[in-house]
Amino acid sequence: MQYWDFEKPIIELEAKIKEIKEFSESKDIDLSLEIKNLEAKLNVLKKEIYSNLTAWQKVQIARHIQRPTPLDYINLIMKDFIELHGDRLFGDDKAIVTGFAKLEGKKIAIVGHQRGKDTKENLERNFGCPHPEGYRKAMRIMRLAERFSLPIISFLDTRGAYPGIGAEERGQALAIAENIRDMFGLKTPIIVIVIGEGGSGGALGIGVGDVILIMQYAYYSVISPEGCAAILWRDAKMAPQSAEALKLTSEELFKLGVVDEIIPEPYGGAHRNYEESANNLKKAILKKLEEISSLTPQELLARRYNKFRKMGIFKG
Repeated sequence: MQYWDFEKPIIELEAKIKEIKEFSESKDIDLSLEIKNLEAKLNVLKKEIYSNLTAWQKVQIARHIQRPTPLDYINLIMKDFIELHGDRLFGDDKAIVTGFAKLEGKKIAIVGHQRGKDTKENLERNFGCPHPEGYRKAMRIMRLAERFSLPIISFLDTRGAYPGIGAEERGQALAIAENIRDMFGLKTPIIVIVIGEGGSGGALGIGVGDVILIMQYAYYSVISPEGCAAILWRDAKMAPQSAEALKLTSEELFKLGVVDEIIPEPYGGAHRNYEESANNLKKAILKKLEEISSLTPQELLARRYNKFRKMGIFKG
């Protein structure tokens, strides 16, 4: 499993516990007390390390190759998922997954950034960086959801929209801008969840909603730390400093009023326990759906507009 430098003491202790367990079983020796003491030490170590992470370390966790994707969460907490493809204009962008499913019997529409778990899948999914047709596909499905009065669940997990020549030729900026504009006018509930990386307009292109949730170790920012460092210091190695300056962690975003709620993750990140992460996510979605489902379309639109107008207020 991929791990970062700050996790090395945890990985080493986990390996030691595993080794002792295997030795105990193979030699039929009772080492349960030693194992229990080491597991207690491991829990203390995890709490100490993961409770004192820097912004940059949280960004690294958000980028973990095994972090759950929208399709993982769909498979774990939803039923009867039907994926829909194509924007009816150019083609199908696999960096964005869309479709319909049921959550606890409730019919919902889903849009989300989909990245891969290995090199082959990442190439197929374009590392979760959408093209214009991806955003147009997402809007096509969101309009269908509005037509049938279905709530929309949007999963954000991208470093940004794809900046290639082809994407620009097909109207990348326009596709994102139109999505932002049109999501403000959709007369159906929208819940947005930042599950990994929430990078720039690439995330905001499917990120306008009535409720904005964020996973504990995810981040949401106007630019990636590396991009910010390259602009401000002309040195991408200054990314840890820019991560602190950007106030991009879930805790900072909650304080600033950018997000409405933080969804807890297991120590070390969602990739360490898919089921626990998915259950926490499910509870948060159902709770927020219940809160906003009674609002009229006019109330939803007014509330959504005012929510985003309040962001960025500066008090000297």
